[in-house]
Amino acid sequence: MTTILDAVDLRTQLVGENRLELLIFRLHSAQLFAINVFKVREIVKQPHLHSLPGSHSSVCGVANIRGQSIPIIDLRKAIGVRATEESSETNLIITEYNRSVQGFLVGQVMNIANMTWQDIQPPPTQVGKNNYLTAITRIEREGVERLVSIVDVEKVLAQIVSYNTDISADILDQHLISQFHGRKILIVDDSSTARAQIRDTLSQLGLEIIEAINGQKALDILKSWCDEGKDVNQELLMMFTDAEMPEMDGYRLTHEIRSDERMKDLFIALNTSLSGSFNQAMVDKVGCNRFISKFQPDLLVEVVQDRLREALKQPV
Repeated sequence: MTTILDAVDLRTQLVGENRLELLIFRLHSAQLFAINVFKVREIVKQPHLHSLPGSHSSVCGVANIRGQSIPIIDLRKAIGVRATEESSETNLIITEYNRSVQGFLVGQVMNIANMTWQDIQPPPTQVGKNNYLTAITRIEREGVERLVSIVDVEKVLAQIVSYNTDISADILDQHLISQFHGRKILIVDDSSTARAQIRDTLSQLGLEIIEAINGQKALDILKSWCDEGKDVNQELLMMFTDAEMPEMDGYRLTHEIRSDERMKDLFIALNTSLSGSFNQAMVDKVGCNRFISKFQPDLLVEVVQDRLREALKQPV
């Protein structure tokens, strides 16, 4: 099964072109689910699991994979999916999110689908806020168009390992605290959990947070300000953007901003759970100012403080 990812390194060029590849799988039911291939290390058959007494109910044990002890999460249980068609075929998807490695127990792994972010849509608002989806899309399989649900893995992980939004006392620059009030930051991320983590951290500084659920929504906001004659750099201290988002990813968003003379100087920090080395290359390519991996409250504050120091030096 690992051969399905043999060429994954060659696919990283797709992201800069507003494209992605989804790993399609089932959870012992007819419904199709997906996660981004870039988060996947490998796929293996279910190994022997060692129990972890006292762990979260969705954690079914620990597996030894290539000499590394990896916590294993029953994805079906974690997102509340009811099985309708049991299968003896169980696979383990090893992933890396936010600098941590974990495995997800799933059913049949189907294939990899090459998509554009325009093909990916946010879930309908009618599904409510408690769903575990960041987006939906459609693929054709055996001549039939099938709906695919893209799992919000960050939300799954947040319910198992709580994220601390406390800011270390020695990180705060007391000379800057009063300067934060009234300044605005734009957060762009399709995961409500990820947006909440940044919002809950930075709002402690007195910053006003504006949110957008994807790159296209963010670009629409920025262009509307420009059309109204507003100076984006006066409206915003900076922008944090995720890499992977429906309709328009963070790389394309950055490219569009840099291509518009009215807002090309906006300070942009890429904040993502993808590989650091890969993203640093993309930062250099598309022109982001900073890259930080999720989720590090102190580092978020450091980036904002560095940006504010820079802004205070600039002539008004």
